[in-house]
Amino acid sequence: MEAIVGVLGVLGAVIVLGIVGIAILWFLLGVRIIRSDRVGIVEKWWSPKGSLKDNIIALKGEAGYQPGVLRGGIHFRTPLMYRVHVMPLITIPQGKIGYVFARDGQPLEPQQTLARLVDCNYFQDVQAFFANGGQRGPQRAILREGTYAFNLAQFVIMTESRTFFLPMGSREEESTIISMAQYLQALKGFDPVVIRGADDRTGIVTVHDGPSLPMGDIIAPAVGDKAADPNYHNNFQNPEKFLSAGGYRGRQYQVLTEGTYFINRLFATVEVIPKITVPVGFAGVVVSYIGPRGADTSGEEYRHGELVAPGSRGVWNEALLPGKYAFNTYAGSIVMVPTTNIILKWVRGEFGEHHYDENLAEVNLITKDAFEPLLPLSVVVHIDYKKAPLVIQRFGDIKMLVNQTLDPMVSAYFKNIGQTKTIIELIQQRSDIQKTSSVEMKEKFAHYNLELEEVLIGTPHSPQGDDRIETILMQLRDRQVAYEKLETFEKQRIAADKERELKEAQSIAEQQTALTQSQINIQVQENQARAELQRAMQDAERVRTLAKADADKVKTLADGDAQKIKLMAEADAKKVEMMAEADATRVKKIGEADALRVKLIAQADAEKEAKVGVGKAIAIDEQVRAYGGPQLQLMQDILTKIAVAIETSKVPIVPSTVVNMGGEGGEGAGANMNAFGLLMGLMATEKLGEFTTDNRPVDPSQLQMVAEIKKQMRDQAVAEAKQPSKPAQKPAPEPPATPPSAEV
Repeated sequence: MEAIVGVLGVLGAVIVLGIVGIAILWFLLGVRIIRSDRVGIVEKWWSPKGSLKDNIIALKGEAGYQPGVLRGGIHFRTPLMYRVHVMPLITIPQGKIGYVFARDGQPLEPQQTLARLVDCNYFQDVQAFFANGGQRGPQRAILREGTYAFNLAQFVIMTESRTFFLPMGSREEESTIISMAQYLQALKGFDPVVIRGADDRTGIVTVHDGPSLPMGDIIAPAVGDKAADPNYHNNFQNPEKFLSAGGYRGRQYQVLTEGTYFINRLFATVEVIPKITVPVGFAGVVVSYIGPRGADTSGEEYRHGELVAPGSRGVWNEALLPGKYAFNTYAGSIVMVPTTNIILKWVRGEFGEHHYDENLAEVNLITKDAFEPLLPLSVVVHIDYKKAPLVIQRFGDIKMLVNQTLDPMVSAYFKNIGQTKTIIELIQQRSDIQKTSSVEMKEKFAHYNLELEEVLIGTPHSPQGDDRIETILMQLRDRQVAYEKLETFEKQRIAADKERELKEAQSIAEQQTALTQSQINIQVQENQARAELQRAMQDAERVRTLAKADADKVKTLADGDAQKIKLMAEADAKKVEMMAEADATRVKKIGEADALRVKLIAQADAEKEAKVGVGKAIAIDEQVRAYGGPQLQLMQDILTKIAVAIETSKVPIVPSTVVNMGGEGGEGAGANMNAFGLLMGLMATEKLGEFTTDNRPVDPSQLQMVAEIKKQMRDQAVAEAKQPSKPAQKPAPEPPATPPSAEV
């Protein structure tokens, strides 16, 4: 038993030693089994050729990461020299994009952002990558659908789901890789650019690699955009050919239309914008910001800007017709110019959908009679689509044209018209002014390449808070109503006269019908009577009947005559009545006219008598004033009458007998008491003042009449003085004055 145990022990030891030996041999041989879905990245620990100095990948057998990878199977790499990093194969899903970042290679040139594309079996052949001049950094080439075996020591592969790389212990590198992946996620760079036709959108491409634009350019010109071009880059999907064709970095003039584009977002980003739609009734005038300087086609008359052929910088002389256009709005702009009729309203607060006239207001006029009405008006304008580029070249846009040109021009025109019209003329002649303005302003609008269709003028009105114009209009309306009433009354009077004449004619006609009927009846009866008479003559037995018929005939004739006489009498009576009415009306009118004449004559005579009396009074008054006052005039009259009385009565002025009533020296109360002395005493005591009339009340109307008569007399005197003087006639000799015969 002990022998068996010893044999088994020896056998076990041998087996253990064998296993250990095999393990040692396995280790020393470096046997590695790699699955078919993985790759082995070989890291060399040491090498007789030494270590790497600048590179990461040992291309010449140096110590470091080896360019080749181990695919699925059994491989011998002694751990004494090698370390194998097993990494998975990388699969890019269908419709997705993968990005490559090279850790080693030639450095990028200053103008480069991405590494150039080299032939290296889609980055699976590291030796070829380096041999063909591969550069480190992010690559221009992208990965499409498929499964790839990459050396993740050399390349970092970024996919939508994961970033693949072999960690090398540098946190800075890992942070850079993570940031780049996040940037691509934000750009949706793992998805292709898809522009659907139903969206009516356009892709604006901005390239981030290549040479910079020349100074003064803002948009890179289109290059390699034709399929026949050997450098056709197929809408920026081949960066190398784009750059070979002379492409510049920056925003591109070429745009993307409907389709799917696998574009490296590190090379170019795409901004999707709506297409430009030129609606029906508009023309699109292109203002290009890029292109060569073209010849100005506007002519010598304008010179308001560059009007150039399409493709040049400036305003294109050919407008875009209605439709949809994949237009790069960064390379230019499209100004929409309406080609239908435009209605511009000069009314505050009212404007059309185009908003061209939102800043317009009523024209403030000053009329001939100093009114300041506000005139609302509308102007219908049309722009020919062929002349639309000229309009935009000259004014920039339609709103600027309206505000800076049409508004001042139209306002000045109607202000000039308003100064020649009164407010009533402005209202009443609105139609004529409208027609005249439409004709005269066509030429003014044609000067600006516009076609004036019509000018429509509204009713002038007062500014807010001023109702003077409305008051005038109300007075005109009242006046017109009065005129219409007068016309209506006149028409009614004529109608009444016509109705009366008609009734008279109808009455006469009715009477004539009755008269005619009676005559017919008489004739019929006469014929019947003749027939009866004839039958009576033939038949003697009917003598009685014939006699009766004769009697009836006579009676009928008598009735007819009576009826005739009655009708004639009525007609004569009607005639007499109408003549009487006419005579009465004539007598009334003559009487009224005579009465008015007598009244006027009486008034004239009364006025004449009044003026004559007032004139005499003025003359007397002036004589009285010439004599020194009414007292003196009264004294003169009294003295004259006393002298006449004394002369007539023969009474001595100085009595022969003097009766002294007492007193010393003859000076008593009755001394010298006689008529002459009494008169002298009265004059001495001024007793005559009691008879003056200066204090009597005066009627103001009389004073006014007196003043008017005096003025007329002065005016007549002045007029006679201005007339040429006539030769003075020798006055007739006056009879000698008879001396008074009074005894002294």
